[in-house]
Amino acid sequence: MTPSTEHSEPTEPKLSGAELKKRAKAEKTARRAAVKATSQNQAPRSASPSKKLPTKSTTSVQSRTVEENSLVEEKPKLKHPPTEMQVTIFSHLYKSSQGISFLDTSKDVHPAVLSLALQIKNFVLCGSNARCVGMLLAFKRVIESYTTPTGHALSRHLTTVLNAQVAHLIRHSRPLSVSQGNAIRQLKLTISRIDPSLPESTAKSDLLQRIDNVIRERITVADTAISRDAGSKIRDGEVIMTYGKSSIVEKTFLEAHRSGKKFKVLIVDSRPLFEGKNLARRLSAAGIETEYALITTCSHAISSVTKVFLGAHAMTSNGCLYSRVGTALVAMMAKRSTGGEQRPVVVLCETIKFTSRTPLDSIVGNEIADPEMLVDQEDTKTLSYVPPDMDAATSGSKKGADRGRMKDKTEGPQDEPKQKSGTLQGWKNVPNLQLLNILFDVTPAAFLDMIITEQGSLPPSSVSVMIAMEESRNG
Repeated sequence: MTPSTEHSEPTEPKLSGAELKKRAKAEKTARRAAVKATSQNQAPRSASPSKKLPTKSTTSVQSRTVEENSLVEEKPKLKHPPTEMQVTIFSHLYKSSQGISFLDTSKDVHPAVLSLALQIKNFVLCGSNARCVGMLLAFKRVIESYTTPTGHALSRHLTTVLNAQVAHLIRHSRPLSVSQGNAIRQLKLTISRIDPSLPESTAKSDLLQRIDNVIRERITVADTAISRDAGSKIRDGEVIMTYGKSSIVEKTFLEAHRSGKKFKVLIVDSRPLFEGKNLARRLSAAGIETEYALITTCSHAISSVTKVFLGAHAMTSNGCLYSRVGTALVAMMAKRSTGGEQRPVVVLCETIKFTSRTPLDSIVGNEIADPEMLVDQEDTKTLSYVPPDMDAATSGSKKGADRGRMKDKTEGPQDEPKQKSGTLQGWKNVPNLQLLNILFDVTPAAFLDMIITEQGSLPPSSVSVMIAMEESRNG
């Protein structure tokens, strides 16, 4: 027997694959049981009042962790309105409420886009055309300050930069209008067709010129052509009704007035924006006979109207009009008035507002604004109630004189009228009460007679043809 044989240790029997797998499984189960038993034993000790004092190093680590957590918590989070404050049928339209915070803003967002988002969110820029022009002008600032990084192509990297600007607008202001969406698609298509061999300065100059062409051709010149065409349809002595305020409708009235036509404009308006007040002020200052009424009187005011001119937020492929909420009511009143006479309803709309969407109602797609806009922010100073002591003075000359003196005192600060019980102040504390501030509605094509665009007049059924021609033109 050799020495190596004498000192050799007995080897373990060779296990099969199934046996090795079984042993590994048993070891894993044993480890899990040991960890579980250890955690159960430590739980009572951690719950006991006698705790071990933390060391200096542990305290510093914990303080750093608290500081890091506090910094993270300062970052604004998306918060949806409470469910009890939402109208159930429109719950899918509620946007997360979040203010614009520099902590949550990407470094790629241009300051011009930050300013634009604030203006749109606060309804400083309210109309579809104003929002579209403001966005394109902000994109011009972005392109002017853009520099292509090394190793990237302008046609690809610039699109990524614009996507960051668009994402910020969507998240921090309002949903994009149809005209904004069409302008963005056209701009991206132009960027994608830039020749890679073209110098950066030349490519940027061409893009800026294209943006100016879109503003001039699709909005400025288009509005001029529409106002001339629509103004030619106004006759002397007519009464034209419009709803709210539309920049193209206002331009049409001013153009017809400059041509020497004598007509009257009846403006129907509604809260909370009361855009028609600004239109009434501008038309009356221009010398146009103007009458202002709220939408609650529309059924009575329509009796003297000969035509209805409406602005548009968008025209859909099925010929429906998507515009400020209340537009559908005005159009339907023109067709179903008590006198039985149907007034022609004319829509003034640029083709940049045409969309291939086919909405059937105002519920699936819409926009909801802050319900606080519907709440009376200031108490009225009109005495619209009878104080209890005045109600008791119902006879006698002395009491009548006292009543007169009390009326004179109502202007004093000590007798200012209290808040009326019918206002909506404190509505969030009222159970089962929700406020709905919806911005748009859909007017069916059956209530529209004519669509006037920069390319001519057409019936609502031809909107889809115009959309198909535009898509084929863009390739």
